[in-house]
Amino acid sequence: MSKTETLPSVETAVGLGLLPEEFEKIKSVLGRSPNFTELSLYSVMWSEHCSYKNSIRWLKTLPKEGPHMLAKAGEENAGLVAIDHDLACAFKIESHNHPSAIEPYQGAATGVGGINRDIFTMGARPVAQLNSLRFGNMNSDRMKYLIRGVVKGIGDYGNAFGVPTVGGEVFFDDCYDINILVNAMSAGIVKKGKTVSATAYGAGNPVFIVGSATGKDGIHGATFASGELHENSADDLPSVQVGDPFTEKLLLEATLELIESGVVIGMQDMGAAGIICSTSEMSAKGEHGMHIWLDKVPLRQTHMQPWEICLSESQERMLVVARKGMEDVVYRIFEKWDLNCTQIGEVIEGDQLYFYFEGEEVARVPAESLVLGGGAPVYEREFAEPAYLKLNKAFDAATVPVPEKLLAVAIHLASHPNIASKRWVYNQYDSMVGTVNLSTNHPSDAAIVNLKESQKALALTVDCNPRYVYGDAETGCAIAVAEAARNIVCSGGIPSAITNCLNFGNPYNKEVYWQFVHAIKGMSKACIKFQTPVTGGNVSFYNHSKTGDKETPVFPTPTIGMLGIIEDKMKIMTLNFKQAGDSIFLIGKSTDDIASSEYLYSYHNIKNSPAPYFDLEDEHAMQQVIIRLVEQGLISSAHDVSDGGLFIALLESAMASNLGFDITTDEEIRKDAFLFGEGQGRVIVSVNQSKLDSFVDFLYESGIDFSNLGVVTHGDLLVDDESFSNINYFSELYDTAIEKELN
Repeated sequence: MSKTETLPSVETAVGLGLLPEEFEKIKSVLGRSPNFTELSLYSVMWSEHCSYKNSIRWLKTLPKEGPHMLAKAGEENAGLVAIDHDLACAFKIESHNHPSAIEPYQGAATGVGGINRDIFTMGARPVAQLNSLRFGNMNSDRMKYLIRGVVKGIGDYGNAFGVPTVGGEVFFDDCYDINILVNAMSAGIVKKGKTVSATAYGAGNPVFIVGSATGKDGIHGATFASGELHENSADDLPSVQVGDPFTEKLLLEATLELIESGVVIGMQDMGAAGIICSTSEMSAKGEHGMHIWLDKVPLRQTHMQPWEICLSESQERMLVVARKGMEDVVYRIFEKWDLNCTQIGEVIEGDQLYFYFEGEEVARVPAESLVLGGGAPVYEREFAEPAYLKLNKAFDAATVPVPEKLLAVAIHLASHPNIASKRWVYNQYDSMVGTVNLSTNHPSDAAIVNLKESQKALALTVDCNPRYVYGDAETGCAIAVAEAARNIVCSGGIPSAITNCLNFGNPYNKEVYWQFVHAIKGMSKACIKFQTPVTGGNVSFYNHSKTGDKETPVFPTPTIGMLGIIEDKMKIMTLNFKQAGDSIFLIGKSTDDIASSEYLYSYHNIKNSPAPYFDLEDEHAMQQVIIRLVEQGLISSAHDVSDGGLFIALLESAMASNLGFDITTDEEIRKDAFLFGEGQGRVIVSVNQSKLDSFVDFLYESGIDFSNLGVVTHGDLLVDDESFSNINYFSELYDTAIEKELN
């Protein structure tokens, strides 16, 4: 290190996002004051985005054990779950919120690229993508710009990369007006025993950087993601990376070929924090160190400083540790795919990372001191029950009048952006590339992904109603897990494991941290009940808008990505009614509940209420009944009752086959609650008349709550003998609402 360099002060450290006490800890770890490059390394690695310093205390309480687990949370770049004796599925969800709020196209596109690299860096070939998107009010030109940019970014990157987008969700609320949320999920297939770990060991083994050249895009991106958005956030635009899906496609093929060659010791995607993240995490895991020659890194911009090279988050890059003496194999494979491949270092004994530039040592740090689970700081923040919960708990449904014309409510809900068809979004995604997506021909509650040469299929879903979590964080998050499981079960699958993307406000806000803690508690309870361990994911804090000193956090949004296994592709269950004359049944308990429903929130404009009715035991019992009904072939369709309530569930099942329904409501329950309430634990099924007796006998024996709603019609919609128009009228409303709003 230069002897003439002026060492940075605590003010410099704070400017880089570190706390004063963290600056003192760095000096203690090093036994000296850090230079600017070293301080920069700690600033990104100790950011919330990389270290989870404000969340890991609670993340460790999540269940990680399960019957199908091959890699637990935190062990690898993504979770790994056994499918059968030969195949495994790697899957993960992550956020790209702040970049997308500033530059929606590249922010969303690089989110897709990054999550796919997490999958194939383990040796798995990505086969499916999903996403969970949260936007503000569509009435503003800015929000329309963000929506169009995010959707086009996801579509362009995923379509060019060649992996189908098979499912997702879109939700609108004013709380996301400033800070939108963009969560991307990917799943890949790998043969057991063919995975690669993100580790480095074996003194003398060469370290390569492969893929794209390194530029200044994305520098301090991890720090950017760990801070708040503000009126000058556009000035942080260099923090947003630029993606190239065509290079990523080449990188995928080259990486999988390299793994197959058997020369790889370890490999990791260069995502958040770039070179320093990959070198430190791989070294710490392998309990070795590295010599890294930064001047050998292929650059696409001149005069980059050492700290910029270390921190750049340029996309489509990987760090590879190979076996010594096999360098030619690595070079030959990447030359074949016309990609950069440069040895930039070697593995050494000990735990130190040495960074050199033009023959001079510019940084020397212990790898373990930088990383989560090592020397990165861990905090236990204070939390306090939010004041608004008093208003939620005080809600009394009796004060809400039942509208005289419920058809008007039905029209309002069917055309509301949170419920209406998202076809404007998904029509921009290639859902059929790779020929693995079975959902097009099998409209199901979950996305169905074909496993070629296997009788099994994957069922994938992303779920979270943030309004429920705002109503009651513990119950709302448990509902998110339960609804994901319900979607899997209604598609004919068995829930297997989850990944999560935990989107919250400022962790230093006691009420926000209370939401986070109680969401974790609710997730744990539900995951234990459904035997769906948490395989990993990410935490995204600081999602809020700020006016002066006032922070307004987004709704707490713990997005759940769930994987399920369909044991027999011949028993995939769909949501669409099959023919007129089939009987329609509601399985599960109906309640006088309208809390946190779209009906209450947007039709009555009542914003404070608790989470809807939910009983974890009843929910689990009901889902077990659905599983057995599917196994025994007693039902023709299954669709869960969720956003919009029973009427919307019936409508969606009817529209999918251009049929209708004739139902009778329960006289013991207020009519608006029966039709539009969002009480949990309910599924509508249709039953062919030839199987009706066996179906009813089975349900009586199960002891589960159920009721006969009515029958499928040729297209008329009848509720208690009152006409609710016809399926063509509602299909037009439902299908065109969002595109009309955007256009």
